[in-house]
Amino acid sequence: MRHSIALVTGATSGLGYAAARLLAERGWQDVIVTGRSLAAAKDTAAQLVAGTSKRVFSPLALDLNTAASVTSALADLAKGGRPIDFLLLNAGLVPTRRRVITAEGIEASQAPLIGHHALAVGLLNANLLSPDARIVITSAEPARGGVPMFSYTDLPAFAAKDYGGDYTAAAEALIRSGPKVKYAPNTAYADAKLMIAWWAEALARRLPAGMAVYAVSPGASNATNVARNAGPLLKYLMIPIVNRIPGMNQAPEIAAGRYIQASAFGTDVSGQFFASAMGKFSGPMEVQRQPHLLDGASQEAAWQAVVNVSGVDVTHPEWLRAVSGRHVGHGALAADSDRGSRPLL
Repeated sequence: MRHSIALVTGATSGLGYAAARLLAERGWQDVIVTGRSLAAAKDTAAQLVAGTSKRVFSPLALDLNTAASVTSALADLAKGGRPIDFLLLNAGLVPTRRRVITAEGIEASQAPLIGHHALAVGLLNANLLSPDARIVITSAEPARGGVPMFSYTDLPAFAAKDYGGDYTAAAEALIRSGPKVKYAPNTAYADAKLMIAWWAEALARRLPAGMAVYAVSPGASNATNVARNAGPLLKYLMIPIVNRIPGMNQAPEIAAGRYIQASAFGTDVSGQFFASAMGKFSGPMEVQRQPHLLDGASQEAAWQAVVNVSGVDVTHPEWLRAVSGRHVGHGALAADSDRGSRPLL
């Protein structure tokens, strides 16, 4: 992959800021950094120039909670006309103790996925991704399960109980935190990160040959703003305790390094979810192969739910034909998602 143009969302602090800095230090020629306002993005670009002495940073206004902002950002990128080689979809947050629904009717921790989907698919449809582009989207350890205090919703059981077995309707209810969803912040966070892992697998089936996407957990790194909206128990008790445990926290530069590592992966692992080994929150990444992650029906339901909420889908006919030839039904593994025999990385 060419080290030409990278775009990093959520670059104003934390892991996004660290990733943008790493990309510049590793020779990328143009690193587009986004902020919710153009002023914030410009400030970030200036700080990065001062910290690296590399004038490769370009600011871009992007508020993932607002469809109009994503559309505006896509228009700005189209004016440049230069395809992006590495798209790092990093922005995210830990939800608050009380349920928060955005102005567009989306549960707050799910909103970054909707915005990221609109951005990534918008770039794809506009031919603004290079032929060998890499896309990395941030997931987290709770998506795989086995994380204390965090549990994800069993989508098939939820669909069977409340939605007549309709996985897509159930997934959309989780995204919107509908009336049948019993809200708990840690479950909402785990659901959002699991939805991302499923979305990445579904997107991988829709990408042209040569492109690839990966869901990546950066591992534990609490020196970020991701928990800025978390409840007091998590923010003031759990995180400080965890910070004192060896191997349970790592510098943002180490965590962001996982994104950079994934940007060099091949198309043979496109769509897969990379995270720490079970029971760990740092160290080497491994491909996660838990059955719930590999369920093709859940992956496609997550994709369609995101499309329904965002109103954005892949439009290139040749890609749509390729996807239609790989239909998956409930209980089946998608042909391109059955990676149970592949080794850990």
